[in-house]
Amino acid sequence: MVVQYQGEQHGNAATFTIRIIGNNLSKSSSNYQIDLLVGDKKLPTFTTAIHQSLSNCLKEIYLFRKHNGIKFDAASEKIAPLLVPYDLVLYNYNKGALFMA
Repeated sequence: MVVQYQGEQHGNAATFTIRIIGNNLSKSSSNYQIDLLVGDKKLPTFTTAIHQSLSNCLKEIYLFRKHNGIKFDAASEKIAPLLVPYDLVLYNYNKGALFMA
């Protein structure tokens, strides 16, 4: 799943891309790998490569954004059309973590 936001980093306008890769490693649990890109450059953002929940992935992006002066414009959200419907439902349910106060 790929989601794009317009925003800024330290006052400079930029396009941010969140790439979420769901890995079903077992029938009882899912794992997620997530990348944050500025333009087409991947940022080294995460303490671990694989998370057990999408919520944890999005919280980590939020903390990275807060620490690095990155702001997303929630109204500019664009979701790539090729995705698993369940991933979209799960993302919409958890995306509040990206915009915590």
